[in-house]
Amino acid sequence: MADELTHQVLQAAVSGIEGRERPGQLAMADAVAESLVLGRHLLVQAGTGTGKSLGYLAPVLAHVSGTDERVVIATATLALQAQLANKDIPAALDAVEEVSGKRPKAAILKGRTNYACLYRARSGGVSAQGSLVGSEDIQEAAPDLDSVSRLGVEVLALREWVEEEAERGGLADRDDAPTHTSAGWQQVSIPTRECLGVAACPFGQECFVEKSREEARSAQVVVTNHALLAINAMHGRTALPEHSALIVDEAHELTSRITTAATNELTPIIIERAAKRALTWLEDDLATEFLACADTLRDALEESEPTRIESSSAPVTYAAAQIRDVSRRAASALSGKHDDPERTQATAAVKEVFDIAARIAGLADADVVWVSDSEFRGRAVWVAPLNVSGLLRSEVFGETPTVLTSATLVLGGDFSSFAGSVGLSRSDEVADDVAPDELEPLSWRGLDVGSPFDYRSQGILYATKSLPKPGRDGLTPEVLAEIAQLVWAAGGRTLGLFASRRNAEQAAAHCRRELPDFKILCQGDAQLSELQREFIADPETCLFGTMSLWQGVDVPGETCQLVIIDKIPFPRPDDPLMQARKKAVDDAGGNGFMSVAATHAALLLAQGTGRLIRRSEDRGVVAILDPRLVTARYGRFLSNSLPGFWPTTDPDIAVRALRRLRGEE
Repeated sequence: MADELTHQVLQAAVSGIEGRERPGQLAMADAVAESLVLGRHLLVQAGTGTGKSLGYLAPVLAHVSGTDERVVIATATLALQAQLANKDIPAALDAVEEVSGKRPKAAILKGRTNYACLYRARSGGVSAQGSLVGSEDIQEAAPDLDSVSRLGVEVLALREWVEEEAERGGLADRDDAPTHTSAGWQQVSIPTRECLGVAACPFGQECFVEKSREEARSAQVVVTNHALLAINAMHGRTALPEHSALIVDEAHELTSRITTAATNELTPIIIERAAKRALTWLEDDLATEFLACADTLRDALEESEPTRIESSSAPVTYAAAQIRDVSRRAASALSGKHDDPERTQATAAVKEVFDIAARIAGLADADVVWVSDSEFRGRAVWVAPLNVSGLLRSEVFGETPTVLTSATLVLGGDFSSFAGSVGLSRSDEVADDVAPDELEPLSWRGLDVGSPFDYRSQGILYATKSLPKPGRDGLTPEVLAEIAQLVWAAGGRTLGLFASRRNAEQAAAHCRRELPDFKILCQGDAQLSELQREFIADPETCLFGTMSLWQGVDVPGETCQLVIIDKIPFPRPDDPLMQARKKAVDDAGGNGFMSVAATHAALLLAQGTGRLIRRSEDRGVVAILDPRLVTARYGRFLSNSLPGFWPTTDPDIAVRALRRLRGEE
């Protein structure tokens, strides 16, 4: 179903950014426009270079123009949200205004902690130093101050900025704040549970969060993120304004983001902090008992192995039951009528401890509980949902027509694996020619609009057949030698994606010894953003790292002509949540390995190999040094999830191709 206004808006938007319309982008825009009219769910795979942002923005703006309908767009991260807000949406709004004479209103909506809290900023104590001089004067001396003093300077600057935002009617969005650390921002923001509420807060009428929500309620396009979408789904759809349709961008990350939002952690430190905040209003015996709960959990964690907890008699679940009972009594003692904001916030912190402890002690079939051990954070107990597909099916797709789009939704050759992971079953899929009155509430269509890139002529996929299978003892000498040879052939210009930090460091050390003329950067040498800048600036540099580099790294041109992947990225055997999900599928009679582990690996492989070709001029090689891609039965499923590069198992072909790119053959 072609939409003339959509076509006109898309054409004007593309012209406005001096781009060119692509067939895939036009096909996507038509499909989104049709989905909005029919109320049918749509899955769109739009490869790199398609221009998918305008591919959905043009039909969305054409759809809401001149109406009172509202569409929500959810992106994976705040960074992508900012990109839409600052670049793509202004171009699309200019286009729809040019074509129709109407300019719909767009708004950005984030979670509460992304906005400053006036109560927290104004009620916190100001350092004596800050009362004598301004923040600009102190900033000059900041390098000579200790960490505590630097934090004080930072907080003072943030508080001054908050007041400026309040005076000018701004939103005090964290992205617009002066340079700060997480510790500094915590002094001027507030967790959702501790918010006093508009009626009880002395600064409720000026609240930045409420202003952001008012703007969203008056907008026809609201841009948010997956985390807030998750909160909206979990809490009765109260976090987002009512909307007639939903667009989920970077949809391949949706289940991971929803899972993270629904996951809770409990540590002795969390209990101690809540107890100390509540001490003033608790009787001595109860206060002492609540404080002792931190030691109760600490002792239980020391008795526990870092693994999944499935027994109600395990030390951790027994301790959680005790913490649940004590924190319930503490929360009850704190409740009641009062006008003390600090007591209200302390009550919220205690109730949060109670909720998490009760969830852990409950060991519900729908949850997974496990103990983790971190070198930096120590031991903790976690609880996460076994599956989020039911939540998505009932609270998202069951309520709102949804378009899900990403460069990687087709796994193993079709949409079924992804659709199942988000709660859409294969039986819900409908053909293109199904009449609108025959559509079921959860009916969906899958559309792959391809990519403007000619992957087969632009890239080679070298999948080894002769190297040894990966083991748990790091990279073998044969794999290290292969990596060095490929890097030498490419003249640097390599992005190395490794299964672990140890493997990345081992490969970097080997290449530095064998190829001393090349600069080899490794994750951990400096801040990741700094390493990426250095990698982009010098084409002959290599960058080796782990999962942080598998997605979101955009390095076009000769800087990245070789992508090395050392191992198929299956979930770690010691990942309790992924293993629990795999077991649940097996127990239900399905294939847990394919549904969970292979699907997870296929998605990451598709994202990782996608780092190579970012522009139509790019050329290069992806080298996957795990023979299981070629030899294992599941290898075809994984290969069918990757861009259509020209395939080979011959390392000499890969080496010669890389040398030709350097003009040496």
